[in-house]
Amino acid sequence: MLAATLLSLGVVFVAELGDRSQLLTMTYALRFRWWVVMAGVAIASFTVHGFSVAIGHFLGATLPARPMAFAGAIAFLIFAVWAWREGTGDQDQAATPRQPRFALLTVVSSFVLAELSDKTTLATVTLASDHDWVGVWIGTTLGMILADGLAIAAGLLLHQRLPEQLLHILAGLLFLLFGLWMLFDSALGWRPVAIGVTATVAVVAAAGVSAQTLRRRRKTAAVTARPAHRG
Repeated sequence: MLAATLLSLGVVFVAELGDRSQLLTMTYALRFRWWVVMAGVAIASFTVHGFSVAIGHFLGATLPARPMAFAGAIAFLIFAVWAWREGTGDQDQAATPRQPRFALLTVVSSFVLAELSDKTTLATVTLASDHDWVGVWIGTTLGMILADGLAIAAGLLLHQRLPEQLLHILAGLLFLLFGLWMLFDSALGWRPVAIGVTATVAVVAAAGVSAQTLRRRRKTAAVTARPAHRG
């Protein structure tokens, strides 16, 4: 069991570095408290990998990746609209953000949908078919938690350096990119279209955010310069 645990931990940890789930974790760390995100990742990882281990070890079956990817894409697009509305709302509201009541449920549900169509879940199914299933379950869960813990740390650093309103906009953009990529690549199997659409949206959004930031800086500079001229 120990060998299966260490092997599974190493495989999932390496597979998660730079993966969609790690970026998703960082996105949630920009919006929610870190311990809420960590708890959601732990619950989702324990649940999904337990389900994957059962499928791989006891049933020897594979997961229906495309339906799961389609459901995940729809969820991420809804999250994108939610985060974007918070980021483009009133600045006074953005200055005093409130912790959503269902933050933990949001993190868990989105991670479950994302992981059921991810390569780490497929790796878990494969490992469970040839190794001790308890060790695979423990190892894959720990590997996911450790890898996503690094993403939470990165999100906390960004949260300390960037304005709250910009963080909401950035989170909305990342959710939008996740949703579009899952829809066109994982659900529909159109990778060239997925690359083109996500790249176009990323460039347009980056240009829009840059223009909006520059406009706000000019407005702030103009407001602060007026009292100096009066004096």
